[in-house]
Amino acid sequence: MVRRGLFVGRFQPFHKGHLEVLKKILKEVDELVIIVGSSQYSHRLDNPFTAGERITMIRKAIQEEGIQLSRTWIIPVPDVHQHALWVAQIAGYSPKFDLVYANEPLTRRLFMEAGFRVESMPFIKREVYLATEIRKRMLAGENWKELVPSSVAKFIEEIDGDVRLRQLNKTDTVN
Repeated sequence: MVRRGLFVGRFQPFHKGHLEVLKKILKEVDELVIIVGSSQYSHRLDNPFTAGERITMIRKAIQEEGIQLSRTWIIPVPDVHQHALWVAQIAGYSPKFDLVYANEPLTRRLFMEAGFRVESMPFIKREVYLATEIRKRMLAGENWKELVPSSVAKFIEEIDGDVRLRQLNKTDTVN
């Protein structure tokens, strides 16, 4: 029987900390369902990348690392904005999973209340590998590429993601 885990994140962008957690989880399960949360949001300072771009980042990082894509499911899920429905929505979008990997207190609580087994994930250089820090560096024109897998950095450059973020920031200050 296939043992399948679930990992939820916004991945704005997918960084080295996410990749290390993903690798650790894949040592414990046969397959991993990666939920790209808040999938309806993009082109905002806190959510600059589209769901498709985030899925592409994750796939490229997985391939770069030599992990078999067949061991992962990458599924975009929009926010439902109702805690009582959120877990059911994720379960409805996903293949069946056995356990959830989460550190965020609300995520842990909601899945536990819905009857799922929840495991903590290790934090990997949490003070450095934060999507917020990466976006901040992009906005400031500082080195952000060292915080993401090289395939992700290349992809973000190809789509002018860092330029987009800076342009969004200018738009936000005009309004």
